[in-house]
Amino acid sequence: MNKPSQIILDRLAISASVLCALHCIAGPLLLILFPTMLALPVGDHFYHMLMVWFIIPTSSIAVFLGCKKHKDPTVLGLALIGMAVLAVAAIYGHDLFGETGEKLATVFATMILASAHWRNYSLCRKDKCEHEHD
Repeated sequence: MNKPSQIILDRLAISASVLCALHCIAGPLLLILFPTMLALPVGDHFYHMLMVWFIIPTSSIAVFLGCKKHKDPTVLGLALIGMAVLAVAAIYGHDLFGETGEKLATVFATMILASAHWRNYSLCRKDKCEHEHD
Protein backbone atom coordinates (compact mmCIF):
# COMPACT_ATOMS: atom_id res chain seq x y z
CA MET A 1 0.00 0.00 0.00
CA ASN A 2 1.44 3.39 -0.92
CA LYS A 3 1.73 6.53 1.20
CA PRO A 4 -1.39 8.25 -0.15
CA SER A 5 -3.37 5.20 0.96
CA GLN A 6 -2.08 5.64 4.52
CA ILE A 7 -3.16 9.29 4.62
CA ILE A 8 -6.59 8.39 3.21
CA LEU A 9 -6.99 5.64 5.82
CA ASP A 10 -6.02 8.07 8.61
CA ARG A 11 -8.58 10.58 7.37
CA LEU A 12 -11.21 7.86 7.00
CA ALA A 13 -10.53 6.55 10.50
CA ILE A 14 -10.72 10.06 11.99
CA SER A 15 -14.02 10.64 10.18
CA ALA A 16 -15.42 7.31 11.38
CA SER A 17 -14.37 8.06 14.96
CA VAL A 18 -16.02 11.47 14.82
CA LEU A 19 -19.17 9.95 13.30
CA CYS A 20 -19.27 7.36 16.07
CA ALA A 21 -18.88 10.05 18.75
CA LEU A 22 -21.57 12.20 17.13
CA HIS A 23 -23.91 9.20 17.05
CA CYS A 24 -23.40 8.67 20.78
CA ILE A 25 -23.93 12.35 21.56
CA ALA A 26 -26.65 13.23 19.07
CA GLY A 27 -28.56 9.93 19.06
CA PRO A 28 -30.62 10.54 22.20
CA LEU A 29 -31.36 14.12 21.14
CA LEU A 30 -32.55 12.99 17.70
CA LEU A 31 -34.78 10.34 19.27
CA ILE A 32 -36.42 13.01 21.42
CA LEU A 33 -36.90 15.32 18.44
CA PHE A 34 -37.89 12.59 15.99
CA PRO A 35 -39.48 9.68 17.89
CA THR A 36 -40.36 7.92 14.64
CA MET A 37 -36.64 7.04 14.38
CA LEU A 38 -37.38 4.32 16.95
CA ALA A 39 -39.08 2.40 14.15
CA LEU A 40 -35.79 2.09 12.23
CA PRO A 41 -34.36 -1.43 12.28
CA VAL A 42 -30.84 -0.25 13.19
CA GLY A 43 -30.40 -0.65 16.94
CA ASP A 44 -27.66 0.88 19.04
CA HIS A 45 -25.80 -2.40 19.49
CA PHE A 46 -25.94 -3.14 15.76
CA TYR A 47 -24.55 0.31 14.97
CA HIS A 48 -21.73 -0.04 17.51
CA MET A 49 -20.73 -3.45 16.19
CA LEU A 50 -20.85 -2.18 12.61
CA MET A 51 -18.61 0.74 13.52
CA VAL A 52 -16.17 -1.52 15.39
CA TRP A 53 -15.93 -3.86 12.41
CA PHE A 54 -15.20 -0.83 10.21
CA ILE A 55 -12.99 1.24 12.52
CA ILE A 56 -10.65 -1.44 13.86
CA PRO A 57 -9.40 -2.75 10.48
CA THR A 58 -9.15 0.75 9.02
CA SER A 59 -7.31 2.07 12.06
CA SER A 60 -5.03 -0.95 12.26
CA ILE A 61 -3.87 -0.59 8.66
CA ALA A 62 -3.39 3.19 8.89
CA VAL A 63 -1.48 2.98 12.17
CA PHE A 64 0.65 0.07 10.96
CA LEU A 65 1.65 1.97 7.82
CA GLY A 66 2.44 5.12 9.80
CA CYS A 67 4.34 3.30 12.55
CA LYS A 68 6.31 1.38 9.94
CA LYS A 69 7.58 4.68 8.59
CA HIS A 70 7.68 6.90 11.69
CA LYS A 71 8.27 4.30 14.41
CA ASP A 72 6.39 6.49 16.88
CA PRO A 73 5.37 4.49 19.98
CA THR A 74 2.85 7.16 21.02
CA VAL A 75 0.77 6.58 17.88
CA LEU A 76 0.82 2.84 18.43
CA GLY A 77 -0.01 3.13 22.14
CA LEU A 78 -2.88 5.56 21.63
CA ALA A 79 -4.29 3.47 18.79
CA LEU A 80 -4.14 0.21 20.75
CA ILE A 81 -5.76 1.79 23.82
CA GLY A 82 -8.43 3.49 21.70
CA MET A 83 -9.29 0.33 19.77
CA ALA A 84 -9.35 -1.80 22.93
CA VAL A 85 -11.64 0.61 24.80
CA LEU A 86 -13.86 0.93 21.72
CA ALA A 87 -14.17 -2.85 21.36
CA VAL A 88 -14.90 -3.34 25.07
CA ALA A 89 -17.46 -0.51 25.03
CA ALA A 90 -19.18 -1.91 21.93
CA ILE A 91 -19.24 -5.54 23.06
CA TYR A 92 -19.60 -5.34 26.85
CA GLY A 93 -20.24 -1.64 27.51
CA HIS A 94 -23.95 -1.77 28.19
CA ASP A 95 -23.58 -4.65 30.66
CA LEU A 96 -20.48 -3.21 32.37
CA PHE A 97 -21.22 0.52 32.42
CA GLY A 98 -24.90 0.95 31.63
CA GLU A 99 -26.20 2.95 28.68
CA THR A 100 -24.67 6.28 29.69
CA GLY A 101 -21.36 4.69 30.63
CA GLU A 102 -21.24 2.85 27.31
CA LYS A 103 -21.70 6.11 25.44
CA LEU A 104 -19.08 7.89 27.53
CA ALA A 105 -16.61 5.04 27.04
CA THR A 106 -17.25 5.08 23.30
CA VAL A 107 -16.73 8.84 23.07
CA PHE A 108 -13.56 8.54 25.18
CA ALA A 109 -12.26 5.73 22.94
CA THR A 110 -12.98 7.64 19.75
CA MET A 111 -11.18 10.70 21.09
CA ILE A 112 -8.10 8.60 21.89
CA LEU A 113 -8.22 6.85 18.53
CA ALA A 114 -8.74 10.09 16.61
CA SER A 115 -5.77 11.65 18.41
CA ALA A 116 -3.62 8.65 17.40
CA HIS A 117 -4.64 9.13 13.77
CA TRP A 118 -4.12 12.88 13.96
CA ARG A 119 -0.60 12.34 15.34
CA ASN A 120 0.08 9.72 12.64
CA TYR A 121 -1.18 12.12 9.97
CA SER A 122 0.83 15.04 11.41
CA LEU A 123 4.05 13.05 11.62
CA CYS A 124 3.68 12.04 8.02
CA ARG A 125 3.09 15.63 6.94
CA LYS A 126 6.01 16.81 9.09
CA ASP A 127 8.34 14.26 7.51
CA LYS A 128 7.42 15.61 4.08
CA CYS A 129 6.01 12.38 2.74
CA GLU A 130 5.22 12.12 -0.96
CA HIS A 131 1.53 12.87 -0.33
CA GLU A 132 2.24 16.26 1.28
CA HIS A 133 0.00 17.98 -1.28
CA ASP A 134 -3.20 16.21 -0.06
